[in-house]
Amino acid sequence: MANPGFTVARTAQSAISTNKVLKNTYLLLAATLGFSAITAMLSLALAVPPWAYMASVIVAMVLGIFVLPRTANSSAGIGMIFLITGLLGFGLGAILSMYLALPHGPQTVGLAFGGTATIFLGLSGYALTSKRDFSFMGGFIFAGMMVVMIAIVANIFLQIPALSLAISSAIILLMSGFILFDTGRIARGEETNYIMATYGIYLSIFNIFVSLLQILGIMGDD
Repeated sequence: MANPGFTVARTAQSAISTNKVLKNTYLLLAATLGFSAITAMLSLALAVPPWAYMASVIVAMVLGIFVLPRTANSSAGIGMIFLITGLLGFGLGAILSMYLALPHGPQTVGLAFGGTATIFLGLSGYALTSKRDFSFMGGFIFAGMMVVMIAIVANIFLQIPALSLAISSAIILLMSGFILFDTGRIARGEETNYIMATYGIYLSIFNIFVSLLQILGIMGDD
C-alpha cells in the first residue's frame, strides 16, 4: 500500500529542489549579464576591432561545448561560465562601438536592449506561471536552427539585406522558443544543473540582442 505521507514529503522535497535550481539560475544569470556588461564596457574603452567579436564568440562556443559540461557539477563551473559570458560581452563591445558611432546608434542600442529585456521577461514569466510542457518545441527548434545555419552560410556569399533581415527575425523566434523550452524544464524540475541552465538562457538572450541590433540597423539603413 502506498504511503501518502511519503508521497507528500517526496513531492515537497522535489518542489524545494526545483525552486532552488530556479533561484540559483536567475541569480547566476543576473551576475553573468552584469559581468558581460562590464567586459563590454571594457571593450568599448579599449576600442577593440570588429574581428574581436567573432574571435570571442568562437572561443566562448568551444569552451561552452567542450569544457563547461565537464565542470558544471563543480565549483570550477562557476568560473567557466563567467569566463564564457565575459568573452561574449567583450566581443559584443566591438559590435556596440560600431552601432554607437552611427547617427542613431545610441537609440538603436537602447531599443535593442529594451526589446530583449521585454522578450525575456515576458516569455520566462509566462513559462513559470503557466508551467506548461514546452518539450514539443524541441524538434521544431532543432529543425529551425538547421535551416538558419544554411541560410547564414548562403548569405555569406549572397549578401542580401532582405535575407539578413529574415535570418535575424528567425533567430529571435528560435531563441524565444529556447527561453520557453529551457525555463519550462526548470519549472517542472527536469533541469537540475543551474550552471547549464544559466548558459542556455544566457545564449538565448545574447542572440536575441544581437539579432535585434541587426534588424534595427537594417531598418534604419545603418
